[in-house]
Amino acid sequence: MGKLIFVAIFMVFVVIAEFASSEVAAGAAVMVGSSDTKEEGDNKLVQEEEGDIDGGFSSLDGMLTWAIGHSDPGVLKQRSEDVQRMSVEELQNRQTELKELMERLKMPSDAQLMQVAVNDLDNSSLPLEHHLRALEELLELVEPIDNAIDLQKLGGYNVLIRILNHSEPEIRTAAAWALGKASQNNPVVQNQVLELGALTMLMKMMNSHTAEETLKALFAISALIRNNLNGQKLFYQEGGDKMLQEVLSNSNLDIRLRKKSLILIADLAVSQMENENAAEFSIFKNQLLLKAIVHSMESTDIDLGEKALYAIENVLQIKSPEIQRLREFFESGGTMEKLKQELQQFFDRTEHITDVESYRKEVHRLFHQNLAKVTQAAM
Repeated sequence: MGKLIFVAIFMVFVVIAEFASSEVAAGAAVMVGSSDTKEEGDNKLVQEEEGDIDGGFSSLDGMLTWAIGHSDPGVLKQRSEDVQRMSVEELQNRQTELKELMERLKMPSDAQLMQVAVNDLDNSSLPLEHHLRALEELLELVEPIDNAIDLQKLGGYNVLIRILNHSEPEIRTAAAWALGKASQNNPVVQNQVLELGALTMLMKMMNSHTAEETLKALFAISALIRNNLNGQKLFYQEGGDKMLQEVLSNSNLDIRLRKKSLILIADLAVSQMENENAAEFSIFKNQLLLKAIVHSMESTDIDLGEKALYAIENVLQIKSPEIQRLREFFESGGTMEKLKQELQQFFDRTEHITDVESYRKEVHRLFHQNLAKVTQAAM
């Protein structure tokens, strides 16, 4: 059985290699495309006949299907019988030859693919579909950290930031998404994109009437400033606290946007706990923002309330006067008691609600514990 599987795989490579070899012999070039060579391949990275190799196979099944589709059944059967009569040594030698042939085909590298996508985005004469396809390719290509760093060398971030002003919401949304993906957990890219002025433009996109555009803009903002003090300082200077306050205070906005804002707030609180220098540009100086966070717990959406609890828990651990300000918001409106009553209505429906109620009690305890410490220190 093992030998039959090996033979099947081997035959796939035989068909692919012979097809590629015949194409090369016939003068068909495997080449990296360009947005300026529309007549020579409509900006494709690999020139090919319809249905031929597209740069790779997602699985062995796909490879086998392609090979069978490009073979004469009778010839394929004869070749299979010939291969099965080969010795192990002959099979290994043939496999080495095929491997060398496939390597000579020189499929385009990620850097080349990114360059093509960037060139397409930079070509305003191309139709919208081409730009969207280029953005889709970049979304995948920038996920590896090294690729994201290399994109700057190719001029990719300048182009992505420029099209944040594109007239089409789809383009703006995809560009913000790509910037966010590239910046995630990547300090080098974060600083590069921040220096190019992307944060200001992304914050302006938060005023969009399109939910997906605002969501992707917030995603990119979060990716840019998370664990990045320079980014957080710039966010503060650009009025990031007011932006978050307005999002949380507007119940008409997509609830996903409010939830993601609370997650960002919780992350910023953690950052301030870990970095004393962050206190000078703390968004938590904004009392209206603190009030909006507390009021988010009153939402009938349990998940939103839980994320508000998480944000408040982190804010309460900051060694600053913010805790004293929170006291007024907690006690004046009876927010914690309201949340308790809201949760009690659902206790018999799901175990998750019980977990949230336990979380609420812990935050309430933490609030009073830290408040006592602050009060004692002030005496």
